[in-house]
Amino acid sequence: MKTVLEIRNLCKSYGNSLVLNDISFIVNKGEFIAVMGPSGSGKSTLLYCISGMDKPDSGKVTFCDKAISDMPDHKMSEIRLKRMGFIFQQSYLLKNLSVRDNIVLPGFKAGIISREEVNKKADALMKKTGIINIADHDIKKVSGGQLQRAAICRALINNPEVLFGDEPTGALNSAATKEVMDIINSINEEGTTVILVTHDAKVALRARRVIYL
Repeated sequence: MKTVLEIRNLCKSYGNSLVLNDISFIVNKGEFIAVMGPSGSGKSTLLYCISGMDKPDSGKVTFCDKAISDMPDHKMSEIRLKRMGFIFQQSYLLKNLSVRDNIVLPGFKAGIISREEVNKKADALMKKTGIINIADHDIKKVSGGQLQRAAICRALINNPEVLFGDEPTGALNSAATKEVMDIINSINEEGTTVILVTHDAKVALRARRVIYL
């Protein structure tokens, strides 16, 4: 089985506070992993370190056979854009753009496929997630659940090898949480590796493996 991420002896401190202490694990292609633990245990820090959004103090992170823990920022930014997808508790959509424009923007920026193909991919993702009817809406005029589905579409527009989520259902009600998790499960079943930070046991139960900090 192909290894997507390999984390070895990862350590991270902020000031005098040791947040991650000698963390090691492997993520194989197609896995769905939930990261759980009490507040302050380092869940989000772990996610940021293994996705290249933050640098560990020591240890090594390998993504698809590339060492990324000490990779220059500009190269890491390109990997995050073209080969990783991210969803957060807040959707972080740009307020001056429509739902559709928010989704296609990373695809246009990556330049992997033509703009026409990016638009077709966006339409397919919006149909899959049930938001094609709000494609041209102002993001201030749609629900939280719809915004999070749009954020998922945006995260998938460049066909990432790994989808990272940091409490992606934390701001949603139970009905919207179920809808979003159904979509994430479907994405994983189609082959995308998923690593999800959550404090919600019901969300973690959707995963195939749980890492507890």
